[in-house]
Amino acid sequence: MKKTLLIFFIFSLLLIPVFEAAGQDIPNVFDMSNFPQWGKDLRRVDIIMFGVFPFSMFIITTITDSVRWYHAGDAPFTDNRYAPWPIKSAGAIEMTTDEHFRTIMLAAGLSVTISLVDLLIVKLKQNKERRRIESRPSSIYNIDRIPIKSEIIEEEADISETGEEDETKTGVE
Repeated sequence: MKKTLLIFFIFSLLLIPVFEAAGQDIPNVFDMSNFPQWGKDLRRVDIIMFGVFPFSMFIITTITDSVRWYHAGDAPFTDNRYAPWPIKSAGAIEMTTDEHFRTIMLAAGLSVTISLVDLLIVKLKQNKERRRIESRPSSIYNIDRIPIKSEIIEEEADISETGEEDETKTGVE
């Protein structure tokens, strides 16, 4: 009984800072607006590279196992000990250390390639947008289209129905 009470007490002491911090407003310390563009691009490449790696590892492992399965035995795809993961039998022959290393390197290369292709696409889009903005005629006024608020549309509808403006809305007497 004493051990249970002691464990409950220690556990409740560990949770006190969690509940205390939940009620406080924590300021947003991490702000991306101060970072240079190359830092943002590097972060994007890093996130995509590490995010794609598990998927590329799965794909490359399946391809490697399929190639091993094709080349094992006298006829292609006959020795199920070399089959890829979903079809692999209980007495499967595992990959060697060299094959594991090659699989990891190929998966890492595929991840880096996908992240660099993404970076290239993003840079091309940024350059296209920059050229479009620079090709605008230079003038004093920069006109951007913005959506009309629904209040303005409703006021115009009231004016068109009655034919006269409501004096309370315009402030004119």
